[in-house]
Amino acid sequence: MSVRSLGVLVFALFSSAMLGLAAGALWMAAALYMRQPLPWLALPVGAALGLAIRSTVHRPGRLAALLAATATALATIYVHLLIAGVQIAGNMGIGLVDALRTAGIRMLWQLARFAVTPPDMVWAALAALLAAWLAWRAPRRH
Repeated sequence: MSVRSLGVLVFALFSSAMLGLAAGALWMAAALYMRQPLPWLALPVGAALGLAIRSTVHRPGRLAALLAATATALATIYVHLLIAGVQIAGNMGIGLVDALRTAGIRMLWQLARFAVTPPDMVWAALAALLAAWLAWRAPRRH
């Protein structure tokens, strides 16, 4: 593997992670506005991530599908962690950043795990599969 291809791979990993985190933050904003978790929103998030990653990779295929599925899973985990932080912030009357910093990743992870239901996991799995499928396919040429 050449230095250039390794650099491209690292950049693709970083970019897909950042896309997943951004999608999770947008998902949290929608969930806060609606005042409920909105687990079904995983499907549009997965579709958006799959299409975004497919349009940015050189060749759609296995790597693009893996990146899209991972980004979707990261968005799902991130939104659950952020919602746990929002609940802590609301219950304690402090800001979100202070709640996230005070609680720490371990407590947020545990609270997020307690809040996840089996239907939430089904939505997340379907979204990851949709993202992978969309990223795998080559875009149609007109």
